[in-house]
Amino acid sequence: MAVQYASIIIDISHENVDRVFQYRIPDSLLSQVQVGTQVCVPFGSGNRQRTGYVVDITDRADYDESRIKEVAEVIPESVTADSRLIRLAWWMKERYGSTMNQALKTVLPVRRRVRARNREVVRSLVLEEGVSGDVPEENVAEPPVSLNREQAAVAEMFRSDYDRGIHMPVLIHGITGSGKTEVYMAMIDHVLSQGRQAIVLIPEIALTYQTVMRFYKRFGSRICVMHSRLSAGERYDQFERARRGETDIMIGARSALFAPFANLGLIIIDEEHEGAYKSEGTPRYHAREVAEELARIHEAQLILGSATPSLEAYSRARAGIYRLYRLTGRAGGGSLAQTEVVDLREEMKQGNKSIFSLRLQQLIRERLDKGEQTMLFMNRRGYENFVSCRNCGEAVKCPHCDVSMTLHNRNRLVCHYCGHTIPLPKHCPSCGSAYLAGFGTGTQKIEELTRQMFPQARILRMDLDTTSRKGGHETILSAFARGDADILIGTQMIVKGHDFSRVTLVGILAADTSLYAPDYRCGERTFQLPGPAAGRAGRSQRPGIAVIQTYMPEHYCIRTAAKQDYEEFYRQEMGFRRLMAYPPDCHMLEILMTGKDEELLNHMMDQVYQSVNKNFQGAIQLIGPVPAAVYKVNDIYRKILYMKQRNYDILIRIQTYIQDRWDETEACRKLNIQYDFS
Repeated sequence: MAVQYASIIIDISHENVDRVFQYRIPDSLLSQVQVGTQVCVPFGSGNRQRTGYVVDITDRADYDESRIKEVAEVIPESVTADSRLIRLAWWMKERYGSTMNQALKTVLPVRRRVRARNREVVRSLVLEEGVSGDVPEENVAEPPVSLNREQAAVAEMFRSDYDRGIHMPVLIHGITGSGKTEVYMAMIDHVLSQGRQAIVLIPEIALTYQTVMRFYKRFGSRICVMHSRLSAGERYDQFERARRGETDIMIGARSALFAPFANLGLIIIDEEHEGAYKSEGTPRYHAREVAEELARIHEAQLILGSATPSLEAYSRARAGIYRLYRLTGRAGGGSLAQTEVVDLREEMKQGNKSIFSLRLQQLIRERLDKGEQTMLFMNRRGYENFVSCRNCGEAVKCPHCDVSMTLHNRNRLVCHYCGHTIPLPKHCPSCGSAYLAGFGTGTQKIEELTRQMFPQARILRMDLDTTSRKGGHETILSAFARGDADILIGTQMIVKGHDFSRVTLVGILAADTSLYAPDYRCGERTFQLPGPAAGRAGRSQRPGIAVIQTYMPEHYCIRTAAKQDYEEFYRQEMGFRRLMAYPPDCHMLEILMTGKDEELLNHMMDQVYQSVNKNFQGAIQLIGPVPAAVYKVNDIYRKILYMKQRNYDILIRIQTYIQDRWDETEACRKLNIQYDFS
């Protein structure tokens, strides 16, 4: 057998993961050494015995073999939180096509000598991201809420399987308001009673204050919270609390998955369908897939929850890979909001050119008369979508990105990709004409139109522009919760995780906007938007109404969303995915190459295409290379090559082939390559 070498990290910290030392593995230890193993090695000129972790194994020496020392011994019973995270990093490196260093930097926390008290971390979430309210004392926990029949049945099935050592992943398909959070807490209670820990992932921690506080009131000081406003030191301190066993529950966004718990027993991913669970950096991992592997490593349970599950998760449930639990009724009784679909084409025929249909206008006035509240949802911020010339037809584009700029406050244009901002020009940059006009509608313009149509209404707007300052979320949401406003206008951040008892009407102003996105998932995302939005109406005993305005009422995504008929949507959408060989019916590898040299980028992408086509002919379907949906961002050009194959392993082989052949070439050092599997 060839000589094997181990790459070993002596001191695990973010700053040092690039600093590995290579050691020869003696024949007597070959069977014991694997990635993640803790070992003892001679270190430095005095050969002092130091412990470290194996992060890679190879048969190739990085330098003179005569200078490479041997691993002294394997530390017995050395399965630690760090060793499990290193094994997870290795799995991510293999599955997502990154380097081991990139994977390690993803799973290992930043080391900073700054301490943060947990109560202050939670308080910062309250003050900066949530609605007003006091942080409860840490040693006080509220008693559990009684579960209804459906909730209790799901919790009992979980306990039964868990106690028998059955750790098949579970998908909870529960309608909006069905009380999934209470079920999660019952599951956590059971796991904690057995001396194990839990991780709870929430897609956008800044938008889910109420959910976090429910956990905090139930479990008190037993939880840690990770959110975007924490400094590197505060984040590291939260992870260290988990490592030292000072906490049992980690709640946060995607990165909370890597909490170094010694005895992890449960991972919960709420709203598992959300796009926020997909990493945009390398490795391009999906939290759902990584959580499944992490649960396997720890022999823990994975729970996924959603009212509109991703097709990937639901397909696995139908195939028997996941167990499927259903919650079909609202936890506190009552029924879902009545849903009405308005055809905006008919509104135009009747002479109504307003963004508000006649029916929505009538319902808003009724709410104002009754003293009830309305939420208006438009998934686009800004005043108008773009400004173009009525003489030559050219839109005003960002000089650094291949996109049109968005009009804000009627006087400035902003690029939502690179942030470039310019005053609204008086003349067309292309032809010099003075006939410039805005097209499309954003939340800012919706606010202005609402004030014009309903001058007696008190109106608030909540989007990235109005919440960018410290305390922005808190100010708006607390005012609306107190009843200081009649109408709340906003983007997705108003329809997730908030419960307002006075809201009885939700208007979804342009439900089909996302149908035209250049993404095979656009139908799925269109279906997933109206449900949570409609779920904000009628949360108390007052009945609610949701109005869905669309130019495509006959589209199956709109029809099924209005009926909240997930099964019918799944049947039709999966038919489309099978026909076009898109995930989850087929696996896909996306290679994104970027660089400032457009000519070099085109040449290298053509080289990759020709080489893969020649060496894997017949094994895959190749599409491209084509310009990315936004070809230029901040003066960087971007091209994509897509590959489809039902066998994931073949795509891994192709990715490895490309990486080995090109990643270290002189040309590729001037370019950046990202691999994205789906």
